[in-house]
Amino acid sequence: MAGHSHWANIARKKSLVDAKRGKLWSKLAKAIIVAAKHGGADPSANLRLRYAIDAAKAVSMPKDNIQRAIKAGTGELKGGNLEESIYEGYGAGGVAVMCEILTDNKNRTAPEIRKIFEMCDGKLGGTGCVAYLFERKGVVRVPLAACAEDRIMEVAVEAGAEDVTATDDRWEVFCEPSAMTPVIDALQAAGLSVDSNEIVRIPATTVDVDDVETARKVLTLMERLDDHDDVQSVAANFNIPDQALSGLA
Repeated sequence: MAGHSHWANIARKKSLVDAKRGKLWSKLAKAIIVAAKHGGADPSANLRLRYAIDAAKAVSMPKDNIQRAIKAGTGELKGGNLEESIYEGYGAGGVAVMCEILTDNKNRTAPEIRKIFEMCDGKLGGTGCVAYLFERKGVVRVPLAACAEDRIMEVAVEAGAEDVTATDDRWEVFCEPSAMTPVIDALQAAGLSVDSNEIVRIPATTVDVDDVETARKVLTLMERLDDHDDVQSVAANFNIPDQALSGLA
């Protein structure tokens, strides 16, 4: 999936650090709360909740934390008053950026997100200004050492996957969000371990960021947005060529 690799790889490595300090658990708890709030507490009947729980388990979030989040979502415990929204805008160099937000106070969150954009030479835009540039896809990750490419391709495509790509240590299987459960089930039935799965936004086209300083501003924007407690995920359509990437070291 073109345009997915740069930030996806950075974010995955960053999530390992965030998990260690509990920051990622807090964001995952919010995702579980909202999923339970809108679809109920049964993950077998609420796919969104199932995916949120799977993501939490993938980073060793304790079972008690997961259950508390579910109860907050269903109203059994306090803390379930969260609202969803999508913020869209542009980073340096005209890069399109989308943020998925869960907040209990939009009046606080909106100006904070706007300020982050502006500090990184970007601009928060209106609803729909960049959404058309992205597609929602499911991505299922399997350890690279688990099998050969032809094996995972055979199992995944037969189950409804669209594409399989290799990263440094994982296979990434892409599919329509509605096909993610059949793909996961097929991979597991074939004896393949699923590391993680999530719904992501994939850019249909990308913007090459050749200038080192512009690339630095874009990455800083992405990192600051991702660090914000109310931001669940960030997607962008930039591509940093190797020459510019080497200049960031």
